[in-house]
Amino acid sequence: MDGATEAESGRHRSRARRRRRVVLGITSALLVVLAASAWAVRQDVGGGYSEAGSRLRVVTTTNFLTDAVGEIGGTDIELTGLMGSGVDPHLYQAQAGDLRLLREADLIVAVGLHLEAGLRPVLDDLARDTTVLFVGETVPTASLLPAEEAGSATEYDPHIWFDVALWRDALASVGGTLAELDPDRADRFDGRWERHRVELSELHEEVGERLAEIPESRRILVTSHDAFRYLGRAYDIRVEAVQGVSTVDEATIGDIDRVAGVIAEHGVRAVFVESSVSGQTAAAVLDAAAALGATATLGGSLYSDAAGAEGTPEGTYLGMVRADVDLLVAGLR
Repeated sequence: MDGATEAESGRHRSRARRRRRVVLGITSALLVVLAASAWAVRQDVGGGYSEAGSRLRVVTTTNFLTDAVGEIGGTDIELTGLMGSGVDPHLYQAQAGDLRLLREADLIVAVGLHLEAGLRPVLDDLARDTTVLFVGETVPTASLLPAEEAGSATEYDPHIWFDVALWRDALASVGGTLAELDPDRADRFDGRWERHRVELSELHEEVGERLAEIPESRRILVTSHDAFRYLGRAYDIRVEAVQGVSTVDEATIGDIDRVAGVIAEHGVRAVFVESSVSGQTAAAVLDAAAALGATATLGGSLYSDAAGAEGTPEGTYLGMVRADVDLLVAGLR
C-alpha cells in the first residue's frame, strides 16, 4: 500500500470512529432522558405522584361510593369501580381482573364494616403494601348502629349512607387521603370536597323535609333486608326487615311471620323490595300478611346496597337517595 492509499484509509477509519462515538453519545443521552422521564412519571410522593401529567389510580367497591369518590377526585384521578348497578356487595367475590386492578391501585376505597364481606380478606392483605381506606370505619363508633343479629361478621351495621349527614362525615376521609397521596393537587381535592359537602348537607335537609310528609302513624318501612336502620334513626322512620344487615343469611319462616304480623297490626300500606336483593322474600311476606287480613301491596324497588345504572340520575348517590325518598313518600303517605 502506497502512502496516499494508507492515508486515505486512515481518514476513513477516523471518520467511522467519530460516527460511532456520535451515535453512542446520542443513544446514551436518549436513554438518560427516557429513564429520567420514567422516574418522574412514577416517582411516589407518599404513594402518589409528583408530576402534573400523572394521576392517582383509585379503585372503589360499590357504585354509589365510586360516584362519591369521583365527585371529590374529579379528573385528577384515574377511577375504576368494581361493582355496578344491582350488585350485592355482601356477596361479591373478587374476579381475576379485579385482583389485577386492586394490585395496581395507588388507593383502594371501600365502605368497610364488612359490607364487602367477600372482598375483605383480599383488601386486608393488600393493605400491607397499598393505601386502603374504609370510609365507614372512620366514623366514631358512638355514631354507628350495632349489628343486631347473633353471629354477624361485623359488630356494626355498615349501611351508613342512608343517614346522609353521617355519610357526608365519612366521606371527609376521602378528600384528606387524596390530598395526602397527591399534595400537588390538594387544593383541587379540597375545593371539590367542599362543594360536595354542601350538596350532601342540603340533601340531608331535603330528605328530612320530604319524609316528614308521611303521617307519623304510617312511617313504617318494611323491606327485604335490614339496610335502612340509619335512615330510620336519622329521619324518624320505623324499619322492619325480614333479613338482617347482611344478605348472606337466609330469612326464616319465623322472620316472615314476624314482619307479616307488624303489617297486619299497623295497617302498613306497602312493602318494598331492593334493587340488589331478590324479591322472593317480600312476596312471601305479602302472602303471609294477606293471610292475616292485611291489604299491603308492593311499593316498588328501593336502591339499597347499589345505585342505579351508570348515566342515569339514579346512578349517582344523590339521585338514588332522592329516588328512594320519592318512592317511600308515594307508597306510605
